[in-house]
Amino acid sequence: MKRIALAWTGASGMAYGLRLLECLLQAGCRVELLVSSAARIVAKQELDLVLPSDTTELAGQLNARFAGHSGELVAYGKEEWFAPVASGSNPAAAMIVCPCTMGSLAAIAQGLADNLIERAADVMLKEKRPLILVPRETPF
Repeated sequence: MKRIALAWTGASGMAYGLRLLECLLQAGCRVELLVSSAARIVAKQELDLVLPSDTTELAGQLNARFAGHSGELVAYGKEEWFAPVASGSNPAAAMIVCPCTMGSLAAIAQGLADNLIERAADVMLKEKRPLILVPRETPF
């Protein structure tokens, strides 16, 4: 089963991230979802979707929403430093940040790694794995 890290940051365009999650799960991927606190606010504002801060509850809610898929979903908060994607010895096959704030894009580009999302992206670059950033401000 292909492991994909998917990060949601606080950019507008949360519908893109939600649809991408659905497609990855339907494709049978193991998705490691990384969610920022700002992403929770945007999901509520744009989609009237409440994303629980408890990551087990979040994964359960999203699995129920996309019932019938063949993939697996685990979720992590942006401060969960012991998540597998934070380690270069256990990188995902690819990572997508969708939607990606310009702040996250800048932090990733400069190698700041101040939270799990940025650290996981840093690992992807270090390990020469695919990293896709989807800024809402596209075309970029």
